Amino acid sequence: MRRARARRSPSTADEAATTVLRLAVLLQAGMAPARAWALAAESGDAVAASVRTAIDAGDTVSVAIARHGGAWPSVAAAWTIATTVGAPLADTLRAVAGALRDAQETSDDIRVTLAEPAATARLMSWLPLVAIGLGAALGFDTFAVLVTDPLGLACLVAGALLILGGRRWTAALVRRAQPGAGIPGLDAELFAVALSGGASIERARSVVAASGAPASAPAAMPGSSVDEVLDLSQRAGVPAVELLRATASLARHRARVDGRLRASRLSSRLLLPLGVCTLPAFLLLGVAPMLLGVVSSMSLSL
Repeated sequence: MRRARARRSPSTADEAATTVLRLAVLLQAGMAPARAWALAAESGDAVAASVRTAIDAGDTVSVAIARHGGAWPSVAAAWTIATTVGAPLADTLRAVAGALRDAQETSDDIRVTLAEPAATARLMSWLPLVAIGLGAALGFDTFAVLVTDPLGLACLVAGALLILGGRRWTAALVRRAQPGAGIPGLDAELFAVALSGGASIERARSVVAASGAPASAPAAMPGSSVDEVLDLSQRAGVPAVELLRATASLARHRARVDGRLRASRLSSRLLLPLGVCTLPAFLLLGVAPMLLGVVSSMSLSL
């Protein structure tokens, strides 16, 4: 039931991106922030309604946004930075909405790619248990052999341990292929917001640090950290804002490619627990009891 609810409910990042983009349009039309939140709330947006209630109760907009968790602390950090340095709020929200949507699409792409090999691995993990039923269907009392014969009992224990080990190994491989936490390129995006408001690099650094921004996903390649981009900007004499935004976009693209590569490698890596654990468990729980039963019946006939 919990998994079904998770599949039906929209993702937090997608919801946040939709709300933030709507706010950006309203702000660009000249509305005050409080009025924009009120109109978003009146349209049926639950998060906007909660933020509006918190604002009416005396909370700042950033605090009211950050309370919702998920992707919202990133939005709150961008809001804080933009209002602190005087950056265009509508443009800031558009950039954040794009980052959230890219991050969600990356996560969705990786999960879709992982779905088939993960489902195949889960299906194959039941193979040893199917072997017991197959032996019974062929006329062998495999279950009785497994629980009464000393060798059968050893096969049962060893097979159960192999099944457990194979499932844990498979789960670890699938978990390692999942997308990492955080939004790729978020730190560069927020730094670009601070600089777009006219702040100096040191001022931007302190504002971003004080905004409570969540940790960004690790840089996917060398030369993509904020400090490296700023150093390149100073040496090349080009605007740092555009370099930072290009770096953030490239980080999200790189995260999507890396995620797809991890998912494609998962199919071959899942063969390891299959060969090391699942197939031996199949032999121990299915084939070995049948052989033991045949040997036992032959010895009794003699």
